Amino acid sequence: MNFHTNRRSFRPRSSSHSSPRRSGPSRFNRRSFSDVSKFINKVSITEEADIFKPEHSFAAFVMDERLKQNILKKGYVSPTPIQDKVIPHILKGEDIVGIANTGTGKTAAFLVPLLNKVLTNRNENILIVVPTRELAIQIQDDCRGFAIGLGISSVCCVGGMPIYTQIRNLRNRNNFIIGTPGRLKDLIERKIINLAKFETVVLDEADRMLDMGFIADIKWMLALMPAKRQSLFFSATLSPEINGLISKFLKIPVTISVKTRDTARSVDQDVVRVGGNERKIDALTRLLSKDDFNKVLIFGNTKHGVERLSVDLSRLGFATESIHGNKNHSKRQRALGQFKNNAVKILVATDVAARGLDIADISHVINYDLPATYEDYIHRIGRTGRADKYGKALTFISSHSSI
Repeated sequence: MNFHTNRRSFRPRSSSHSSPRRSGPSRFNRRSFSDVSKFINKVSITEEADIFKPEHSFAAFVMDERLKQNILKKGYVSPTPIQDKVIPHILKGEDIVGIANTGTGKTAAFLVPLLNKVLTNRNENILIVVPTRELAIQIQDDCRGFAIGLGISSVCCVGGMPIYTQIRNLRNRNNFIIGTPGRLKDLIERKIINLAKFETVVLDEADRMLDMGFIADIKWMLALMPAKRQSLFFSATLSPEINGLISKFLKIPVTISVKTRDTARSVDQDVVRVGGNERKIDALTRLLSKDDFNKVLIFGNTKHGVERLSVDLSRLGFATESIHGNKNHSKRQRALGQFKNNAVKILVATDVAARGLDIADISHVINYDLPATYEDYIHRIGRTGRADKYGKALTFISSHSSI
């Protein structure tokens, strides 16, 4: 596996462009695909994978011993490539641009050294900005797991949850505030959060926040923070707009790239041709009835379509749940929990679930509806084939499509 680390001034690496908010036909402006051959990548199970040999172990990092013990208790021994390369620089207080494929351990790459930063200075305030409430909640769960017994507190500020509960929680001392741009902006405008007191900021899934139209909010928040701060940007892809953010708000960042290819080598990708006398739902149920389809994430493009498909599958006897924008926060979290805990074997979702969520042992990802862009495809199928396991991704296409 090849790594790239540099301190040179940042230059755009991509000529792709993004519309301010991705909805309707405008979503096809970013690297949309014209053929379906990108959906096919056969994996040989006997293929010998690259063996990564980290330069460090978690025990070798210069960090508080109590934090190290918590890391070991969570089963972390050898860091992933992004963790191995990024953690030493964050511990030194340097700005970071981290570029890595989805599912590579980016969350621990910034949480672990930032928890150590708080243990070194209890007055440290850290802001973590992410695109979706699910990712924010997951990061807070990870933060609490690493911080057991360390007296470090965090609060999650996202839409879809009562703002006054969050305001009450923010009156307490919190070293970490983890949230989505819209809710954070609301709390800042209410003068509940004072960004002048935050000298560390993390932007996770920066490319997704750009896609969702949060670029202006991000610029506004960064401008309210002290000029002397540590800034950490993580993204799977780069664009001129993100490069502009980096050049304006980061100071001589260390760029760490461990991205080797768009899609994981451990994901077997293929298409399912549907047409003629076979209905799409019939083709889907035929697949779901197979024994090896034991934990399946199905993607649809619309909230109503996802809910309708979930109801139809349930009526056909499949244990199914759904997550989409029309469900309130508690129902979405309950659905995710049932899927994570194997209470249901099928989760039908819009792209809200495509990024950042780390759900163990998903055997298959099915694109029931075609993703709008190749980036969406990459992040959808990145939910399987994680943690050195193999997974399968299937994309439904018309039988008339050509490859």
